[in-house]
Amino acid sequence: MILLLGLVVGSFLNVCIYRIPEGRSITYPPSRCPECRTRLSFRDLIPVLSWFMLKGRCAYCFKPISWRYPLVEGLTGLLFFLAWVNASYPVEAVKWMGLFAVLIVIAFIDLDYQIIPDTLVLSIFLWGLFWQIIAPVQPFLQAAAGFLLGGGILFLTAVLSKGGMGGGDIKLLAAAGFILGPVQTALALFVGVAVGSLVGVTMIWKKMKKRRDYIAFGPFLALGIVVTSLWGSHLLDWYLSLIGW
Repeated sequence: MILLLGLVVGSFLNVCIYRIPEGRSITYPPSRCPECRTRLSFRDLIPVLSWFMLKGRCAYCFKPISWRYPLVEGLTGLLFFLAWVNASYPVEAVKWMGLFAVLIVIAFIDLDYQIIPDTLVLSIFLWGLFWQIIAPVQPFLQAAAGFLLGGGILFLTAVLSKGGMGGGDIKLLAAAGFILGPVQTALALFVGVAVGSLVGVTMIWKKMKKRRDYIAFGPFLALGIVVTSLWGSHLLDWYLSLIGW
């Protein structure tokens, strides 16, 4: 059931990824083929399954449908399932599901447009504030410390690199830091930087990017936040045991 919920939410996230950068409503008009503008029927909108049934093409104009649609739906389903099985209690799973949904939208918009919309970052902060009020898992000062640490580290990086870090990345880690707290915020940044560096070096080595080309960092930050949310305490325990603490 949780996996199915994730697939359905993922279908809606595809709409958000497509429309938010264009400043369009995410609720109206109903979904249409971006090529022929034909309104899609229910059978065209079954998460993941419709794409395979239609063999990756529109049922009306037969133009290709991006593989990213089923990817986003499947990824959302997977993350919702992981949130559910790793949460200590059901309410915590809901907290992570909401966070992961927004992170997916941010990651794919940043990949396409190299921007992270302020409205999405603000929604993460408000989501964290909501849970801090109704079901706090850490003192408010600790949440605030995560906010300041996340934003502060990347702001300092941007200043020292003279623009090498985008403002959206700074705001994203600050907002997520309010949910994670200072220790896990640092871990999320470490994971994001480590994976981002590995991917960046590989792309330069494969000549897919040049050394001075821009590489969106938002997706890697999002990955670090997800990994830390799900397994942060286990990773920290493993590291402390490794160094003998």
